[in-house]
Parts: sequence; C-alpha cells; structure tokens
Amino acid sequence: MVVLVIGLCVVCLGLGAFYIRLCLDIRSLGGQLGEIERGSHMELAVNTRQRDLLALCRRLNQVLQARDQSHMQYEGAQKSLKQNITSLAHDIRTPLTGASGYVQLAGECEEPEKREHYLLAAENRLGELKDMLEKMFLYTKLANEEYVISRENMRRIQVLPFLGECLLSFYGEFEERGITPEVLLESEGLQVLAEEETLGRIFRNLIQNVLVHGVGGLTVTQRKTNGKGCILAFENPVSGDQAIDTERLFEQFYKADTARRKGSSGLGLFIVREMMRKMGGDARAEVEEGIFRILLVFGQI
Repeated sequence: MVVLVIGLCVVCLGLGAFYIRLCLDIRSLGGQLGEIERGSHMELAVNTRQRDLLALCRRLNQVLQARDQSHMQYEGAQKSLKQNITSLAHDIRTPLTGASGYVQLAGECEEPEKREHYLLAAENRLGELKDMLEKMFLYTKLANEEYVISRENMRRIQVLPFLGECLLSFYGEFEERGITPEVLLESEGLQVLAEEETLGRIFRNLIQNVLVHGVGGLTVTQRKTNGKGCILAFENPVSGDQAIDTERLFEQFYKADTARRKGSSGLGLFIVREMMRKMGGDARAEVEEGIFRILLVFGQI
C-alpha cells in the first residue's frame, strides 16, 4: 500500500510539473505574440519536447510568415500604385500644359500662318491627351472581371482590308517619318474570329506603339500554327541600347522607354493582351537581333 501511495505521488508530481511547464510555454507564446503584434519580426519558440505544442508553434510561424509576405506584397503594390498615379498625372499634365501654351501663343500672335501653326500644335497635344484618357477608360473596363466579349458579338473578319484601313488612318504619321508599312500574308483571304471594334483598337494600338517607340519601319506577317488558329506578327526595328523586358512588357503602366516619350501611358500593350484574351486569344512579345515583335495569337475560327 505504501509503495502504491508513493507511486501515485510521483505520478501526480510529474503531471504537476508537466502542467506547470505547459502553462509557462503557453504564457511565453502569448508574450511572444504580443511582441509580434507590436511590430517585432521574431520567430516563435518554446522550450519543450511536447510534440503537439511544437507542431502548434511551427504552424503559427508559418501563418505569421505568410502574413508578413502578404503585407510586403500589399505595401509593394501600394507603392507601385502611388508611383503609377504620379507618373500618369505627369503624362496627362504634359500635353495639357503644352496645349495651353500653344493656345496662349496663338492668342498673342498677329501673323495668321504662325497662329495656325500654334493652333495645330495645340490640337496635336489635345489629341495625345484624348488618346491617354481613352486608354485609361479601356484599362478600367478590361480590369473588371465581369466585362466579357461574347462569341455572339464576334465574326469572321478578313485581315488584309481591315488592317489596311487601320494603317491608312495613320498615313500622315507614316509619311512624316518616311515609313512605308509592309503587310506580308500567305493568303489575301486570311480571316480571324474577332469583335470588329476590339480588333481595330488592337491594330491601332500596335501601329501607334511602333510610331512612338520604333526606330524604323513596320512589317506585319503571318505565322503558321499547328492548329487551325492564326498568328499575326507586328515587327519593327528598335534601338540597340533600348532594353526591353518582354516578361513585364504587358504589365499595366510599364514603360520600356525610360525617356518617357510623348503619347505613352504605359497601357497600350496591356490593353492589347487583355483584349486578345477577352476574345479567346493571346499576345506575346519577343526581341531578336534588333527586331521587336508582338505576336497576336488568334483562336480557331
């Protein structure tokens, strides 16, 4: 009987010691969590061999690491957003200020020819502003997941005459730069399945991208595919010292041109890819031996 009582006492003492250590570890965890809540980036730790408590500690550390990573990504996104808004405000203010200055010069000028020149320059600046505002509107529209292009609104469009009309709308800019666009299609009857207004916006964005950022001509070619789809390649020479990150090129507000040339909002190629995806296709970019190329991948007709 005495031995049994002694054994029970030893067991009770062991359980009591275990309970005390467990309470101390839990209290320690609570204190460490309080430090983390106040901004510490410490890792939780406990002085125990108890498997369940160690597993809990590891799981809490994983949750905290995921929280810190999400917070860092959020802060990065907020910083990027602020920078983009600042850049966009600058891009909008530049043509607006220029237009205002030319209008003021026209008002002070008594020579008809110079006045007409100033007014034309102001009109060009306002045209740049209008284009940027349209891109911003399209950006907000495409960013909405509820916006879709239904297949009922898509039809077969013959590429050559449609592309020709888009190129013709930039005739003045091509003539000013001495550029003669080339269209090399395997079949003049080539057709793609697309929504007409959307396809026109895609073609015009790519043409404008060449005029703003390119250093040479424009060539549009057709590429073979293994399936029944179609790939159109818009290509133009680029400056050898111009670094182009094709992985980031389709990001909103990304600009490969650090000089921030006029007429660029950093949304043109983002809009191109999103519109292609809305129609069941895609857009890719590549640079090869001084030739920059945008590939429009159309699905099956």
